[in-house]
Amino acid sequence: MKTVLIYKDVLLRISETFIAAQVGALKNFQPKYVGLRQPTPSQVFDGKPVYLAHGQGALSKVRSRLYQFVPVAPFFHLQIRRHRADLIHAHFAPDGLHAARLAMKLQIPLIVTLHGYDVTVSQNFAARYSQLWKQASLFLCVSGFIRRKALEAGFPPDKLLVHHIGIDTGKFQPPAEPRVHGLILFVGRLTEKKGCEALLRALDIVRETVPGAHLAAIGEGPLRPTLEALASSLRLPCEFLGPQPPAKVREWMQKASILCAPSQTASDGDSEGLPMVILEAMAVGLPIVSTFHAGIPEAVADGKSGLLSPEGDVHSLAQSLIRYLQFPELAAQHAAAGIASVREEFNLTKQTSILENVYDKVLLR
Repeated sequence: MKTVLIYKDVLLRISETFIAAQVGALKNFQPKYVGLRQPTPSQVFDGKPVYLAHGQGALSKVRSRLYQFVPVAPFFHLQIRRHRADLIHAHFAPDGLHAARLAMKLQIPLIVTLHGYDVTVSQNFAARYSQLWKQASLFLCVSGFIRRKALEAGFPPDKLLVHHIGIDTGKFQPPAEPRVHGLILFVGRLTEKKGCEALLRALDIVRETVPGAHLAAIGEGPLRPTLEALASSLRLPCEFLGPQPPAKVREWMQKASILCAPSQTASDGDSEGLPMVILEAMAVGLPIVSTFHAGIPEAVADGKSGLLSPEGDVHSLAQSLIRYLQFPELAAQHAAAGIASVREEFNLTKQTSILENVYDKVLLR
């Protein structure tokens, strides 16, 4: 069986379940995880990863940062060589830069998946990535939107391929128990591009019509104190749950009435690729309230499998939430369409089979 190295500088953050899910679905390639260090908290995944720096303290961070400037680590490289890998698959362009050095040392092809911020945050792309553009065999884009942004950034058109990461529809299934009416769920980093402030302001409007509406927000981030203060000042019934393990996130998805993902373009250009949480929520039968942002309309058909609003439009967001809360038949109809869409277009087994075909084609070159 051929071997693929799965590379991330920080391996793997708790929010990066989509990487572990994709790797776990590989059938014809044996995956081996490689990274510079382990985060806190970290994703739990099968296999014994190879880390440059062990432990999760300050020394580990310093060692991994130093390697990014002076890539000398004989024992680290020896451990990787022992896997006799056929290719490397890195996630995010900055990680691809460091994976490229390993690919050169091992003389094997490199594939890089582009997810979002790596091609949307304003920067001098040519200065940073011109060598990577030459060395990488292929760049996988998680949405058509990300491919367009990569083209604008200067990535080589002939090396860009749209590939949607799938959802394990066996793991994400509709609940057997009734949902909690009025419970709106938000899952994501508490950063500008996730749009949680717009959701809080929309909830304030929603409660004038649906007094029982309340919010559970899963995730951590720099805006948490600001958002908690806003929720308090508006006297909103909102529970900030912090980061949660994948199993807990699924539990909340199966309890909630709506998933709201009010994503927006941040002031520095940072944008989503295609939020996996939306696909997961669709798979469990949650109606989606979101925005016309990035790759979201590629998955959510407005008025068919969800309701989309312009970015940052608080009143439109509130009206979408009210529609679902007041008309449960409409919510159920859209939720059923979402389940069918994910099972057909974003099935993890199907999408990973396509990925393995891509691996084979790159190796044939």
